[in-house]
Amino acid sequence: MTKQMYLFLWVLICLMPFSVTRAEANKKPFVIPELKEWKGANGDFIPGNTTRITYSEKENGSRQVAEQLAADYQTLFGKQIPVVAGKGKAGDFVLQLKADKKLGDEGYAIQIKDRVILTAPTTKGLFWATRTLLQLAEQDEQQVLPKGEIRDFPDYAIRGFMLDCGRKFIPMSFLRDYVKIMSYYKMNTFQIHLNDNAFKQYFEHDWMKTYAAFRLESETFPGLAAPDGHYTKKEFIELQLLADSLGVEIIPEIDVPAHSLALTQYCPEIGSQEYGMDHLDLFNPKTYEFVDALFKEYLEGENPVFRGPRVHIGTDEYSNKKKDVVEKFRAFTDHYIRYVESFGKQACVWGALTHAKGDTPVKSENVLMSAWYNGYADPAEMMKQGYQLISIPDGLLYIVPAAGYYYDYLNTEKLYQEWTPVQIGKAVFEEHHPQISGGMFAVWNDHYGNGISTKDIHDRAYPAMQTLAVKMWTGKSTALPYQEFNADRLLLSEAPGVNVAGRVGKEPACVMELPQIESGQTTELKEIGYPYSVSFEIEGAKEEPGTVLFRSADAVVYLADPITGRLGFARDGYLNTFNYYLPVGQKVKLTISGDNKHTALYVNDQLKDDLTIQKRWFNEGKDKMNYVRTLVFPLQKAGQFNSQIRQLKVYNYWVND
Repeated sequence: MTKQMYLFLWVLICLMPFSVTRAEANKKPFVIPELKEWKGANGDFIPGNTTRITYSEKENGSRQVAEQLAADYQTLFGKQIPVVAGKGKAGDFVLQLKADKKLGDEGYAIQIKDRVILTAPTTKGLFWATRTLLQLAEQDEQQVLPKGEIRDFPDYAIRGFMLDCGRKFIPMSFLRDYVKIMSYYKMNTFQIHLNDNAFKQYFEHDWMKTYAAFRLESETFPGLAAPDGHYTKKEFIELQLLADSLGVEIIPEIDVPAHSLALTQYCPEIGSQEYGMDHLDLFNPKTYEFVDALFKEYLEGENPVFRGPRVHIGTDEYSNKKKDVVEKFRAFTDHYIRYVESFGKQACVWGALTHAKGDTPVKSENVLMSAWYNGYADPAEMMKQGYQLISIPDGLLYIVPAAGYYYDYLNTEKLYQEWTPVQIGKAVFEEHHPQISGGMFAVWNDHYGNGISTKDIHDRAYPAMQTLAVKMWTGKSTALPYQEFNADRLLLSEAPGVNVAGRVGKEPACVMELPQIESGQTTELKEIGYPYSVSFEIEGAKEEPGTVLFRSADAVVYLADPITGRLGFARDGYLNTFNYYLPVGQKVKLTISGDNKHTALYVNDQLKDDLTIQKRWFNEGKDKMNYVRTLVFPLQKAGQFNSQIRQLKVYNYWVND
């Protein structure tokens, strides 16, 4: 080749587009919430057999974060990574606390190069960095990470979820799982609504027959805690300690002076005769004695039951028909704000002071108000009065499962595209308004007895959690289109070691197949969630009522239910049965298929019964309630039965469509 040809080729290479001569930098990776800043580099970081997690002994808290990362990494990927003090080297995950005023209290930075360096000004920010790291890692079978640099920080300090445990008992195991889920998505505030009551029209319009519950053990008032489900002080404290270790604050709520039927059923003399027994009598001194004593039980001492910095006192939806009642309500609200503060806590209230407009002053300094409906508390006016707001607008962020009002499932597309916490109802403020501390969404279990399970609650709350985690952290600066986000969110786990939905596999498939099921046999699957089909061949034998086919901690499937002897299932205290008795001495193929709307039984591939949402009527047809008959199918352990069961097949989709 001549010198001129070499020169020609060199010029040609120099003139070629840069993207051809050099590999393109890695594009912004997917995580929830979306990363604020990403600077892509070339290549990947591949963890190996010598990878370690390192931390500095001089930095208080970084060791705990490192150990949590190691535990979660092993849970997710089955790989044990040693945690060591000292400087990192190539191939390591390196955790460091490092001052950076621009990142704030919860921000962090990650450099992914020949090692992965996680830095933050605080241990909480460092912990959030590990959540991002785990989400990146779980999207590749070998936990390969794209090289690049991340800087990430939240738009809002409070990113929350409120769960009504008063009208439906939510087991502690579910609350602990939700702490882990929230933590994985950097949602840092979990409000637990500890008392409430159903609507009296479903209970013969009799307050004393109407369902009401207080969910926390009380020694001051023995018997106040609901017999059908409550939390001991010890386990509630342990929940708060778990949450604190994972960056989540628990805000306990005792709702007074309305929504208080559980208190007045226990002590009828403090109930209002004029406004209903779900209202406390604000003119009765014994009301204050009772409520003071109740709050004191959980707030006093060096190690109180309520461990976090905030306590919610309710104060919502009381009557405003008379001026003297309004003034009493305002005085009551002010009293309990100051009473909670006397124990060193910040008081939180529901917005009600436009509805209850009056002359009696109510403390606003350092008070956090849940702004839920502008007719009850006009947000602009509340700001003028000095309140800090949590944006929780009912018309956008309230889930009431299967009720037929508010949302059954939130409109996540609209929220993702349009909402941030500065939108409270129809009022919209400037982004990062200093008096809007953040946002929450809520699940209210208004309709006691409607058949809804905790699995159904999760089916509604989880997509909302993922979506709103983005909007409360990343705010308006989301770049990923909703359709891509909604598809990609399914790539992520609920949290390390958590699978409330019972998801098995990411592609439609038969996920378990067993030639025979023996009495008492355990399987590799705890359960299978929506949608699914479970089929098996059975040679029926005589079974006693209550004979179990399969069970888990959350549900039971019966070959013969305890009451009628039909095929059925129970979960969350509800028993549902198919119109089918197991035939004795016959061989049949049974398939049970379920999703979030109904549970169907097929016999020899023909639909036999479909338990869809059922309308139930009350008061001669004046009132109605939707009753839900869904099932996340338990597979953990077979029962004791006489029948022969063969060819069990479990599908993660509905096979009979």
